[in-house]
Amino acid sequence: MSRTPTLDDVARAAGVSTATASRALSGRGPVSAGARADVLRAAAALAYAPHPGAVSLARGEGHRIVVGVVAPSPRLLTDQYATRLVTAAARAADPYAVGVSARRLRPGDRAALDELARDRSVRGLVLVNHRADLVEALPAALRGRVVAVGPGFGRVPAYDVDTASAMAAGIRHLTATGRRRIAMLTGPAWAASLRRPLAAYQEGMRAHGLACRTTAGGLTDTTGRAGLRRLMRRWPDTDAVVAISDAVAIGALRALAEDGVRVPDDVAVIGFDDAPLAAATRPALTTGTHPVEAIAAGAVRALLTGDADADRPVVHPSVLVRRRSA
Repeated sequence: MSRTPTLDDVARAAGVSTATASRALSGRGPVSAGARADVLRAAAALAYAPHPGAVSLARGEGHRIVVGVVAPSPRLLTDQYATRLVTAAARAADPYAVGVSARRLRPGDRAALDELARDRSVRGLVLVNHRADLVEALPAALRGRVVAVGPGFGRVPAYDVDTASAMAAGIRHLTATGRRRIAMLTGPAWAASLRRPLAAYQEGMRAHGLACRTTAGGLTDTTGRAGLRRLMRRWPDTDAVVAISDAVAIGALRALAEDGVRVPDDVAVIGFDDAPLAAATRPALTTGTHPVEAIAAGAVRALLTGDADADRPVVHPSVLVRRRSA
């Protein structure tokens, strides 16, 4: 046989119906001992291997995990953070013969959640950039099949990084090196997980008796570049900038270089993520580590093994990586 053998081929070779062949191979449902033996011999002779997706569907498990990235724009699916997360999730799911797909979920999009709940191919959902209202809107059919990357809400297990301590470490480092006019490029208001580093920045500045300076920096290098220019127009004496992410920090570095501002001599810059590009910028970017791969792997394994505890979120530490930019 030149093509890949199918279940129908096995059934014909064994002289039974396709339904009987399926029951014999899956071990589910009534089949006589003789028919089962005939089917197993036919499958071995044809080198038949059931498709993992078909097996999962037959068991009612689904054969793919959906990484649902909550975002108002599909552009964020190409962000370094999202691509690192999806790649790591696929690597973690591979030993289980389960696939991974990415999907953008608009903030508050309950219809998309209902659609995923009805989709028999979906084994589980990893929610990214989620908010409490979206978690509360989870359909009953998805309950127990969802984990969150970021802060936990309600009864959804969460896998996260300590962004607050990362921001606090950045503020301590900057003040220890003599910086006093420290500004922050914040993330979008719709991303609940980005509120914690903002609160940590405000707390750190107050603890040192310093005034807060915040400007929206978005989530991309383009928005970070624009945010930096707004910031410098309002506070031209700024001597340090902490950014919500490395992408935003890289945009800030570009704007400063284009405007003739020396880094770190005039303005120090700190990011967060320790993305692959962080060490390649000029100057190299000081940043907080973000173990995206470990977070994604933990979330996926929890979905596939059922080993997740909503009452005990897994929070990874972040370490400040000091480089030339600060």
